[in-house]
Amino acid sequence: MLPCCTFLSRYTHHHLVTFLLTFFSYVLLHASRKTFSNVKVSISAQWTPSVQNGSFPAFSPGEKWEENRLFADAEEATLFLGVLDTVFLFSYAVGLYISGIIGDRLDLRYVLSFGLCGSAVVEFVFGTLTEWLKFYNVYFYCCLWVLNGLLQSAVWPCVVAVMGNWFGKSGRGFVFGLWSACASVGNILGAFLASSVLKYGYEYAFLVTSVVQFAGGIVVFFGLLTSPKEVGLCEGPVTGLTTVERDTDSHRPLMSDNEEEEEEEEDEVVCDGGYYSVQKQDDDGPEPQTKAIGFFKAFCLPGVIPYSLAYACLKLVNYSFFFWLPFYLSNNFGWKEAEADRLSVWYDVGGIIGGTVQGLISDLLGKRAPVLCISLLLAMLALVGYSHSPNKQIVNGVLLATTGFFIGGPSNMISSAISADLGRQEALQGHQEALATVTGIVDGTGSIGAAGGQYLVSLIESKLGWMWVFYFFIVMTGFSIVFVIPLLINDIRSMCRDSQARTHQLLAPLCAKVPAVLIGTSSLRLPVLTT
Repeated sequence: MLPCCTFLSRYTHHHLVTFLLTFFSYVLLHASRKTFSNVKVSISAQWTPSVQNGSFPAFSPGEKWEENRLFADAEEATLFLGVLDTVFLFSYAVGLYISGIIGDRLDLRYVLSFGLCGSAVVEFVFGTLTEWLKFYNVYFYCCLWVLNGLLQSAVWPCVVAVMGNWFGKSGRGFVFGLWSACASVGNILGAFLASSVLKYGYEYAFLVTSVVQFAGGIVVFFGLLTSPKEVGLCEGPVTGLTTVERDTDSHRPLMSDNEEEEEEEEDEVVCDGGYYSVQKQDDDGPEPQTKAIGFFKAFCLPGVIPYSLAYACLKLVNYSFFFWLPFYLSNNFGWKEAEADRLSVWYDVGGIIGGTVQGLISDLLGKRAPVLCISLLLAMLALVGYSHSPNKQIVNGVLLATTGFFIGGPSNMISSAISADLGRQEALQGHQEALATVTGIVDGTGSIGAAGGQYLVSLIESKLGWMWVFYFFIVMTGFSIVFVIPLLINDIRSMCRDSQARTHQLLAPLCAKVPAVLIGTSSLRLPVLTT
């Protein structure tokens, strides 16, 4: 492990700007999602006749509620809002597969800016313009939310790909673990923006978040650098010349079995996300241009399918906490909605800390799967403990943060650091661009699991109760471990081989001296024996 000062000296201000721009890009996106979640009560009241004391208030003279109200009661409106959530998640999942492919073939900055600005426009039309025009239509809302899911899906694969270009394998777990807190920060920001203007009407909550998100897309378009090569950061200390060689080190696996041989063959300066290394010059000619990998070939890359299936199970649990936790706290413990909202933040806090700590540990260990499996095993125990939480907010908050640490942490690690590892692995041979495609596959599969899980959670809760919902979460977490086990076995074998190789290197010089010592000893004793 490098000292802290050496570790930090590897980064430039360009790394910091890239980190912040990609971080806040997804913060703004999640803020808009949280806004829709926070104003559902107000939307439901606007779409239904408000019956108070047998009268219908808040209507102008001569206005009939049937003319511009969608549903007869709040239950129907709530059901439709749930349908919108499901429609959004499924369209988002499908869009991730598509946007990942597009991101590897077009400029990442263009795709990312288009997704942010396009989604902001759709949210403005959905929540603000329709209310100003008093235009209410179920099919129009569904079409808008399908389009919103497709546009938002362009953001995550692109920001992960940009981060993967700038930050190489050294320290990737820690950096990505800290960076993946963007979703939790976005939830907090969205809740703050919505609550600050909700008293003026829910349309202003959509207006504020959509304007801020659109402005963020403009800043990203003019300020984001998608690769260190754009600013010539491959100026090496050996030659002093600026090079733009392809980032080959970041295409290696997290820990390569032949890493020492690779280092011995180096003799030309190249750059790994701003890090300087030396690589052997190819005498056969210039390095071939990179090309985007095909979708099915990316699907068949080592580790992509197991991690995608594991993430589908894990994201189901993680998003169920995101959608259902405030409702569960209010329904099960009888706490006020504001208290439940504040307490639910501790799950996000645990996820932020978990992703950072577990990413750092995986960097030190050199493997992701062992850290992931241990965390998921502890997550199952944490779910058992939280399901028996007493009616005390302090105890519940501690258990909630612990659960978020062991569930949100692995979820953040798979969607960010592990996706970057998979998109820059040795099987690509450094000549194919796959980071955005692989990220889209992993997150898209996870979103499909999350979308289907929300209906199952509501069904299980209504038929069997909340305890069976937690049993369902435990089972799905166990399935995540099952899918990661083959990768865990490979990592353990690799660690054993590395340990044997290091032991052999340490003992080889000693073993080489033993025959010489024995020969020297025998030659000294030989005259004694002859006399």
